[in-house]
Amino acid sequence: MTEESPLDTARAILFYITTTLLAIPLFVSMLIMHPFVLMLDKYKRWAQHFVNNVWANLTTSLFFRIQVIGRENLPPKGQPVVYVANHQSYLDIYTLFALWRPFKFISKTSNFLIPIVGWSMYLTGHIGLKRMDRRSQLDCLKTCGEMLQRGASVLFFPEGTRSDTGEMGDFRKGAFSVAKKAKVPVVPITLVGTGRLMPNGKEGVLRKGSVKMIVHPSIDPNKDADEMCKEAQEVIISSLHQ
Repeated sequence: MTEESPLDTARAILFYITTTLLAIPLFVSMLIMHPFVLMLDKYKRWAQHFVNNVWANLTTSLFFRIQVIGRENLPPKGQPVVYVANHQSYLDIYTLFALWRPFKFISKTSNFLIPIVGWSMYLTGHIGLKRMDRRSQLDCLKTCGEMLQRGASVLFFPEGTRSDTGEMGDFRKGAFSVAKKAKVPVVPITLVGTGRLMPNGKEGVLRKGSVKMIVHPSIDPNKDADEMCKEAQEVIISSLHQ
């Protein structure tokens, strides 16, 4: 296990201060444009997603480098897909915004109450979930399906929670059942290194380094949901330790 230094803690504090300060003016711009977004683009909310992208990429560019491999495997712009990725760190969402593609992600409902950042998530139309509530889980999957039908892509972490060890857990089938029902491709993504920079449970630490994001070829929705789940898990884990 890598030892943390006071510099790692200072870097994490500076990261949170920076991302909050960047979020404030961008949140104001989201508030101003929100009535127009609801009138013109109620479901996809691409303008709000663009602000999300600017915020996350400005933040990460000051603290760590993101190398995107396989960008050619991304679907055409405007095509709804289900993105699935392994989950190691608080930094995973920040890293995924380096795709510069709009998507809805699922987050605990309590996160939407966080000032500025949580409110921005709400304005963008990200999807809330009460983790231990079965009814909320079913409603969440239904909402994801509706978003896909309306042309918005959705991001899932099929493990369901972050890994404490860096090793990938088993995938749950929900994301793939949604993709199958909506008849949209699944795009597997491997995140490498986010858990080393900021391990799960150690959000007060940010180590120096870089991360890789590997975009794999899409999986055809004509396959069975179990088959898609197995294929996605195998392809993501195959490049996890590059």
